[in-house]
Amino acid sequence: MQTLLSEPFKNSPEGNEADAILRSCVHCGFCTATCPTYQLLGDELDGPRGRIYLIKQMLEGNEVSAKTQLHLDRCLTCRSCETTCPSGVRYGRLLDIGRAIAEKKIGRPLVSRMLRRALRLVIPHPSRFGLLLRIGRLFQPMMPASIRRKIPPKRTADPWPASGHQRSMLVLAGCAQSAVAPNINVATARVLQHLGIDLIEDPRAGCCGALSHHLSAHEEALDYMRRNIDAWWPHIEAGAEAIVMTASGCGVMVREYGDLLRHDPEYADKAVRITELSRDISEILAELLSDDELGTRGRTHPRGKLAFHAPCTLQHGQKITGIVETLLSRAGFEICAVPDAHLCCGSAGTYSILQSRLSQQLLDNKIKSLEQGQPDVITTANIGCLMHLETRANVPVRHWIELLDEAMQ
Repeated sequence: MQTLLSEPFKNSPEGNEADAILRSCVHCGFCTATCPTYQLLGDELDGPRGRIYLIKQMLEGNEVSAKTQLHLDRCLTCRSCETTCPSGVRYGRLLDIGRAIAEKKIGRPLVSRMLRRALRLVIPHPSRFGLLLRIGRLFQPMMPASIRRKIPPKRTADPWPASGHQRSMLVLAGCAQSAVAPNINVATARVLQHLGIDLIEDPRAGCCGALSHHLSAHEEALDYMRRNIDAWWPHIEAGAEAIVMTASGCGVMVREYGDLLRHDPEYADKAVRITELSRDISEILAELLSDDELGTRGRTHPRGKLAFHAPCTLQHGQKITGIVETLLSRAGFEICAVPDAHLCCGSAGTYSILQSRLSQQLLDNKIKSLEQGQPDVITTANIGCLMHLETRANVPVRHWIELLDEAMQ
């Protein structure tokens, strides 16, 4: 794609980055076939190719309107298009740049600004989010059904397993997950302890920065990243082997620390090291759990029937496919086939709040696909997907590591 950047973007870091991404696009349109919003709306501007043209026009100095912003906002950032693209277009990064430009040029109505600010003030902070959750549960019986079902059930955490092994890894506590499903990291710690590895959850590390980043509060997001690096660095110097990700949404963000902080002279090198050490828990267990450990259990202890929802951040963002299903199958679970498994469930961070109508349509389609094989449980690898799916699912929804932990006990 040919580009002619306007003066404000010539030779700027963001302009140069966007220009390189735009020039890698060959207009083929393969991306539209796997775009969830294009499938729902049938509008070229609600597919990756159309949004790429909108961003190109902004960078070349053309008018930016509320309609431009609407089409960019409707994108889930699921990155299914990146999996499909034969040219390796970094669409997700281009969208972040385009959204930030639109935000600066035309702003947003007051109500929209207040909602987005409220999301940034609450969700990344577990104490605030947890308080709001407790209030919601208290008044849940009095709420309309449409709101009542969106309040996640109360889950408690088991005691953290005792440490004492020579090997250690770090884990991100995160924000929403630590308030909604605190036992996920505990289950992870138990599984790794069985393999002779201590899991360390440093309380100074919190939100990965994804929520702020995708709401165009980029400097705020970078501050979250720096705080996490500061919390993890002493453990890394002491020999921690990896940073374990149990929420794939956080995982795809942390893997981009090295890129996003590359212009920061104080943190650039450390951020690259963080990216190198970031591993999804499925990758680690695929390497460490032997056939004797899981295979034997699977043959002698047949278990229930599962449908696995592969989060977009796992399959498209991190390019991790098939590993979770293999681990669960080896542990004795029957894995149902899921039609259109590449499509987003509609959670997508704050998308389910900011684009509720489209989110609910995607959720309806996803639940039908997941329940087609009549599973006993739906399982996933990201807290946002888990919370979203359980608002509509007719069977329990759980994180897959909890099921594996139970299978190994």
